[in-house]
Amino acid sequence: MSHEMSHLGPRAFNHDQSGDAEQEYDRLRDLARQEASKRGQCFGRSKDAYSSGDGAAAKQLSEEGKAHGRKMEEYNKQASEFIFRENNASGRVAEDTIDLHGQFVEEAEEILEERIRYAKSHGQNHLHVIVGKGNHSSGHIQKIKPRVEQVCRELGLQYATEDNAGRIYINLTGGEAVMPPYQPHQQTQHGSHQQYPGQQQQTHQQQQPQQEDNIEQAVNALLPKIMRKLEKACCVVM
Repeated sequence: MSHEMSHLGPRAFNHDQSGDAEQEYDRLRDLARQEASKRGQCFGRSKDAYSSGDGAAAKQLSEEGKAHGRKMEEYNKQASEFIFRENNASGRVAEDTIDLHGQFVEEAEEILEERIRYAKSHGQNHLHVIVGKGNHSSGHIQKIKPRVEQVCRELGLQYATEDNAGRIYINLTGGEAVMPPYQPHQQTQHGSHQQYPGQQQQTHQQQQPQQEDNIEQAVNALLPKIMRKLEKACCVVM
């Protein structure tokens, strides 16, 4: 698995976040970038050693490069898990929503596939995916959105870009991706939740605890599966 190494900073978060959280996320990504650089240096020196006929040195440098590659993937895995928990914590997203801000494209794909499976197994018929608008990427090009659309096509699911271009609506039943009529937001401490017909109508005080429990359960259920998948990808020789 390869990743684009970049300094994402506060824009990786889809909500107001403390400086400590931003620094921790950046620290992990920066460590991953450093390991990637060391890996490249080792592989370059290994190639030179092999060309000069020093097979033993070439093999040793190659093994060192692979070790740096494993460290790179471990730091990226930690960063992915950290940002996933922060952006999808209770009260920050509705239970029919997943936020992929701060994920590398490959990470976002793994997370989305697991989230879709989880949603289907729990009887959910749609999913809102926050993908970002690409405002902070090179050339202002959305990178996660095309991969989300690709996943939907591969799974035979119809999707549609919402009025907010940084969100995608996915119909999990296989039917047409027509969003139900939008109703006013319900405000929470960290943001807003949308309600659609078919959701149980409750007061904010009644609904929020149960909803937060469901979101927390979803996050905790998804993370082990996601991280196992990323660990398997880490074992692939770069």
